[in-house]
Amino acid sequence: MTGAPEDRKIHVACIMDGNGRWARRRGLPRTEGHTAGEEALATVVRAAAARDVGWLTVFGFSTENWVRPRSEVRHILSLHRKLFARTAEMDANNARSSWIGRPFDEPGARTPVEVQRAIGKAMADTAGNDGLVVTVAFDYGSRAELVRAASRTIAASGGDCALIGAASIGANLYDPDLPPVDLLVRTSGETRISNFLLWQIKGAKVHFTERTWPDFDAAELDRALALLARGPSA
Repeated sequence: MTGAPEDRKIHVACIMDGNGRWARRRGLPRTEGHTAGEEALATVVRAAAARDVGWLTVFGFSTENWVRPRSEVRHILSLHRKLFARTAEMDANNARSSWIGRPFDEPGARTPVEVQRAIGKAMADTAGNDGLVVTVAFDYGSRAELVRAASRTIAASGGDCALIGAASIGANLYDPDLPPVDLLVRTSGETRISNFLLWQIKGAKVHFTERTWPDFDAAELDRALALLARGPSA
């Protein structure tokens, strides 16, 4: 894959890892790392918008993250409420807020009501922007997404196996309009996908970097984007 098809812009997805490590190296509480990570995301949103990226999807909070210490989870929830409230900044970048995760009204969903409200307000307030789409994956896990999509597809098929395929499953993902990922970024030296967008990253280039997420900046984004100009792997 050499980048997005000519008829659409690039979709970049980020696994924002290393907030805790960033804080530990500086002798700070883990919560300070998450706060720095939120500011790094704001930097990346501005950089992506300036580079005419079409979609930026970030792994904000996974279905597995609920087992973290309660105080850390509370801090992360507070940061996400603030993140979704940055409407003026999104408007300045002509960016639109979006979200994927376990639907609020379905069994197993754990997104608190105050975060639900923040997500809904952010999406409504930025709906008129037509530039970069910033999707935050919150209470998200790719296995949960795929199990749900498969179940809904089977139910809709009425037992007709001919109606079950890639197109019908894709139509039942959390956001069927989210295009395939062209570039996946993982920070902090980890080389794992961590149950993130397993369906959508088929064929994506992958950029692993030693930098922790709070240190990820426009220059590092450019290094990642350069992968798309190198042509297919040998």
